[in-house]
Amino acid sequence: MSAPQNQIAVVTGASRGVGQGIALALGALGMTVYVTGRAPGQGGSRLYGQALQGSVEDTAAAITAAGGRGIAVVCDHADDIQVLALFAQIQAECGHLDLLVNNAAYIHDQLIEPGPFWDKPLGLARILDVGLRSAYIASYYAAPLLLNSPQGLVCFTSSFGAGCYMHGPAYGAQKAGIDKLAADMAIDFEARGVAALSLWLGPQLTERTRIAGEQHGEQYREFLANAETPQFNGRVIHALLNDPNLMSLSGQTLITAEVALGYGICEDHGRQPPSHRAMLGDPRQQHPARVI
Repeated sequence: MSAPQNQIAVVTGASRGVGQGIALALGALGMTVYVTGRAPGQGGSRLYGQALQGSVEDTAAAITAAGGRGIAVVCDHADDIQVLALFAQIQAECGHLDLLVNNAAYIHDQLIEPGPFWDKPLGLARILDVGLRSAYIASYYAAPLLLNSPQGLVCFTSSFGAGCYMHGPAYGAQKAGIDKLAADMAIDFEARGVAALSLWLGPQLTERTRIAGEQHGEQYREFLANAETPQFNGRVIHALLNDPNLMSLSGQTLITAEVALGYGICEDHGRQPPSHRAMLGDPRQQHPARVI
């Protein structure tokens, strides 16, 4: 299925990292992509004392250079009024939305440090605000615009941490929570031409994971050797959006490495990232009962 013209996407949390790579892939495939970031410019984000590069403006410019149309919107997803303004802007400028990628999340510097949750800063719990609650709010305001699309998709970037212990209870609860958001939103969108999916991404090749790998070499070396680029996942999301059978998948949690095989998507130079299902577990299957 060839992609329709003038498809519109929103990728939240796209100043750098996973969101940036997904947005760049969508732009390279010709989409108009609204990208959000918490602050203008570099924003001052750091990890282990190292400044993280990238800005929402840089991402938008790179999307346009890649052949799409990038639109930078400074939006703190902890502020519902700013999120409302984002989607009001899209309504005024486009009148519809084809794809929402809920990727924004608060990642604490000590997320991957060992130890029980009570020995870590309480600030790790902010991922339940910017990561879980924020995804609900963005989806709420995006829904009327998605209903104006011939085939819309709400996509959540999740991980195997939804099903196994990974980085502690706050991270796991956020990932499990967005899987459930996708499952339940799919029911509300049923027969309306909008799908909701949660995607378990494998380890990602980003600046943040590079720095973490330098600090925790033994722990991350094997994972990073077979890690995915965010752009790989962006191409998978684009293929899902334009799959004529998309609605049959709605509500599911999918593993992007497995989905990629079905679409013939691989990394540059033909590398095929592996699924970590055997090691880290299966996505949960939701019970079909409905209590209205």
